[in-house]
Amino acid sequence: MKLRVLILGYGEMGHAMEYLLAARHDVRIWNMGVVVKGSKATLEEEVAEAQVILFCLPVNPHHEIASRIAPYLAEGSLCLSIAKGLDESGRTAAQVFDSVFNGKHRYGVVYGPMISEEIRMGRYAFADAVLSDAADFGVVHNLFRSSTLICQQASDMHGRSWSVILKNVYAIMFGVADELKLGDNMRGHLMVAAIAELSGIVQAFGGQAHTPYSYAGLGDLLTTATSEGSHHHALGRRLVRGEWSDISGEGVHTLRMVEKYHLFDWRSYPLFSLARDIATAPETLNERVEDYLKLLRETESCAI
Repeated sequence: MKLRVLILGYGEMGHAMEYLLAARHDVRIWNMGVVVKGSKATLEEEVAEAQVILFCLPVNPHHEIASRIAPYLAEGSLCLSIAKGLDESGRTAAQVFDSVFNGKHRYGVVYGPMISEEIRMGRYAFADAVLSDAADFGVVHNLFRSSTLICQQASDMHGRSWSVILKNVYAIMFGVADELKLGDNMRGHLMVAAIAELSGIVQAFGGQAHTPYSYAGLGDLLTTATSEGSHHHALGRRLVRGEWSDISGEGVHTLRMVEKYHLFDWRSYPLFSLARDIATAPETLNERVEDYLKLLRETESCAI
């Protein structure tokens, strides 16, 4: 069935979603206050006729935009976000939707290894779709049917949100290890340690232990942590090289929000703590990496 889809944001992922959907659906686009593609003059008018509203925006503007469009959403419409970060209040996209819509409108998140450049090259991408109402998966299935985005229904929205957000933090450490030439064995350790910590953090939030073993967790972590085109992998390399003038990105912002709002006991997670310390004080990088490895050596007898 052909759907009326409104894409909010026309950056790399907005273009990628247009590539996936335009041939099979009636796609409209809004960006930076302007209706880029559509028959209506305003965002509100486009929203009123859309069946799916796809947020291809960072998390920060989600609250403002969701609040603006909420009164105009058509009955039965579905808001979806692909944003993998925290806003300035330390909230995930799902938490923003929940607070704004307050049970009056349905929403979901679509998370997984979805590199925009690869999507636009016709390569496959993969995602978990977690919805406020599981019955809406039929809409998501119809939305991406016959496209190169393979989307599976999933649960534990909070756990998957945190998995996909925190993977950016851990991806930094893969870049650090690669630039330090610590080898492929170290990559293996980092992957195991990152997933173990993700599982612990997700459970601390009341999520399911297995959630990080998913497209939103392991799948996206592997992609982000090993891709030479990854911003966070490149950031880790730059930190080692002493290029500290622009320490930024979703992972860095996440580190700041976790510490600012005490979102969880981050010092209980050694690899997360290492990423936080070297992003905050990169001049201590070599010392902190050696401390981390020393900690591993001291605790190796406790492994099962």
